[in-house]
Amino acid sequence: MKLDIRRLLCFTDHKEVEAGHRHDQPLRRVAAVAIVANPYAGRYVEDLSEAIAASVEVGAVLAKLAVEAMGSYKVESYGKGGVVGLGGELEHANAMLTTTFATPLREAVGGAEAWIPSFTKLAAPGCLIDVPLAHKDALYVRSHYDGVSVTLPPDAPAADEVALIVCLANRGRLNARVGGLNARDIGGKDGLR
Repeated sequence: MKLDIRRLLCFTDHKEVEAGHRHDQPLRRVAAVAIVANPYAGRYVEDLSEAIAASVEVGAVLAKLAVEAMGSYKVESYGKGGVVGLGGELEHANAMLTTTFATPLREAVGGAEAWIPSFTKLAAPGCLIDVPLAHKDALYVRSHYDGVSVTLPPDAPAADEVALIVCLANRGRLNARVGGLNARDIGGKDGLR
């Protein structure tokens, strides 16, 4: 099986000021979106392994698009998400967002130890989805608990489509100050610390 990419979208949020405080290092967050045909729309299929295997290609396309949108900024955090059109099931997005899909992303950001936070939903075209972010090497870095809000176009995903999303950021939240492990102190051995 090959997943048919019908449309690609990319969003960039570049922010330097939070609560009146200007930062020398801005926060750059990007979201890369692939609208793909849902091969399982309108029917129940027990074995979703073909979509899992085929998702690696979409993962590679989105990883490249997202990293390019980051420009010269080094990636520190990531997340993924999916929106299934109303003719499908939530499980369809989850099948397309497994480790198979994520491996090209990990490679594109120069390796990563931590699991990739994700969120999926079943929704009508034009919906909003909040994709969670966390540090790519250590989940206990609280400053990097963040998210990217993505509003999909008014015609996507159609009932027979799935929107697959990759989000990246170059740093933690602007003005982060709730403690926890500092990014510069990561051991990088277990994906947690």
